[in-house]
Amino acid sequence: MKKTSKKKPSWSDLKRQLADLDRPALLGLIQDLYAVSKHNQAFLHARFALGEDVLEPYKSIIDRWVCPDVVRNQDISVAKAKKAISNYKKAIGRPEGLAELTVFYCESCMNLLSYCGMDDEGYFNALVRMFEQALKAIVALETDQQEDFVERLERVRHEGHNWGWGVGDDMDDLMAEYGFVEE
Repeated sequence: MKKTSKKKPSWSDLKRQLADLDRPALLGLIQDLYAVSKHNQAFLHARFALGEDVLEPYKSIIDRWVCPDVVRNQDISVAKAKKAISNYKKAIGRPEGLAELTVFYCESCMNLLSYCGMDDEGYFNALVRMFEQALKAIVALETDQQEDFVERLERVRHEGHNWGWGVGDDMDDLMAEYGFVEE
């Protein structure tokens, strides 16, 4: 390996190192990255469409962080849940997968709020922002793919009126803005 300077390494530095690897060395590196992290495994499975449900690991992370086990005193992390969606985007970012993950995020929040009262403006603001991201993802789909996702968001929106902080009203406005208005 070449000696590196004391500056913070960048992608360009790494790319130069990778260019020197032959195919077996590169495969060995990828195998090591695969073995070291479940996140790397999920990324590679999604990128190469391996397994029956490439979204499951991302859903598991989302659910863990926005709908934690309160009996076990698990904490909430909107950032970690959103990172799962960001990681999926980087891995493959298929429109229907993004729609599924963003709608699932909203549903997971709804599950937590259905049994656990909360007074966290940041959590509610993040939920409304994700609700909008879900709508953006849905409108990017073919019309015949949208209905199920819209129905699921309608359930979240309906429940949103029970949570305070104007969440339901914000969701109403977003549904109208994106052209999904209840008849």
